Amino acid sequence: MKILVIPGDGIGQEVTIYGKKVLSKIAQKFGHPISFEEGIMGHVAIEATGNPLPDETLEKAKKSDAILFGAIGHAKYDNDPSAKVRPEQGLLKIRKELGLYANLRPIKLFDELLEASSIKPEVLRGADILFFRELTGDVYFGKKERTDGGNTASDLMVYSKYEVERIAEKAFLAARNRRKKLCSVDKANVLESSRLWRETVQEMAKKFPDIEVEHMFVDNAAMQLIKDPKKFDVIVTGNLFGDILTDEASQIAGSMGMLASASIGDKVGFYEPIHGSAHDIAGKGIANPLASILSVALMLDISFNLKNEAAVVINAVDKVLKEGYRTRDIASEATLINKILTTSEMGEAVLSKI
Repeated sequence: MKILVIPGDGIGQEVTIYGKKVLSKIAQKFGHPISFEEGIMGHVAIEATGNPLPDETLEKAKKSDAILFGAIGHAKYDNDPSAKVRPEQGLLKIRKELGLYANLRPIKLFDELLEASSIKPEVLRGADILFFRELTGDVYFGKKERTDGGNTASDLMVYSKYEVERIAEKAFLAARNRRKKLCSVDKANVLESSRLWRETVQEMAKKFPDIEVEHMFVDNAAMQLIKDPKKFDVIVTGNLFGDILTDEASQIAGSMGMLASASIGDKVGFYEPIHGSAHDIAGKGIANPLASILSVALMLDISFNLKNEAAVVINAVDKVLKEGYRTRDIASEATLINKILTTSEMGEAVLSKI
């Protein structure tokens, strides 16, 4: 296993330490050969080289089996929308260069964290959703321009049929191994690109007669996720809608600090927690490393087909939570003060259970 670690910005640098340590311990425990390289991307890369994705990092990425990534972004860019070079450009470029067209985000609850969510436990209990978000099309990559002296702006939402087909196929195959339900989310009542999306998914459905397919407008999907999350199994959607809906769904799990994600194509897998760089808490030792650790479980499962090893990681997290330990973001009023752990303490607690 040749792993490239890209800590990135902010708390990404704090949480990936424990993702890497968990990988090392799993490799040692099960006798898997493993090697690590490191690369820079995002704000730290701009500061060092002027480029959010240096060529050296990209070359290392192309030669690796999988990538463990932290987070990207910095407040200085959020406050300066006119900045021409931005950390996010590095993330978009690496997705494009590696052909990472499918983003998988599992939304699965640990029973111990039902109270951490702002949604009623009886609504949440049993929710288990797998999102497939298309990553290389949509408004993120369409033509962008300013006209009328800069007073009018436009972003082109573009999808080609083959882009929809390849993400839909992965979603259908995943549904076949779950509850055999697929919900395709679009805005086909308004957008032409969504009409192409829906037509294509309908065509693909003929190849998967064993899968129950539902089409849902994105506004309704946003409501249903909060109203009745248990109704969903696999959700497939475009880049923009997926970006918004998966962050909304993070509240089903209680915290963005608990959610892992995988960006995959046909070769290298890219694994990351869905939380951002969170510079407001960076360096304070309170970031939650569990999403990075759970991203490692996804990596073991998807990139290396090491399902038993992935289960060991998930079970280790579960044991720590069952013992009542929490980071600040997932603690409730009932959490004992001596059970609230720092980033390093939580990381070490999970390592001790492997």
